[in-house]
Amino acid sequence: MKILCTQTFEEQLKALLSEFVDDDFAACKNFKIYLDTIILNIPTKVKKFKKSIYFDDENIKDIEHQGLIIPFYIDEENDAYLILGIVKK
Repeated sequence: MKILCTQTFEEQLKALLSEFVDDDFAACKNFKIYLDTIILNIPTKVKKFKKSIYFDDENIKDIEHQGLIIPFYIDEENDAYLILGIVKK
């Protein structure tokens, strides 16, 4: 399965990282690396994630990480996961 990101996710992540980088560049870098690892592991851990609290759809699940929620859509028809955004909890 492919993992795709929406433009909304990219913009929200960029804004979030710009906040973090002002505080601590090393911590920001470690956060981004760990976040990438979580996203890359979605296909193997998809059953671990709960149905999204933001959407009424069984194919949209939430990843919770360090006070953030990352909703993603399971697109079985196109064999892909679509990362929808990233918001503070």
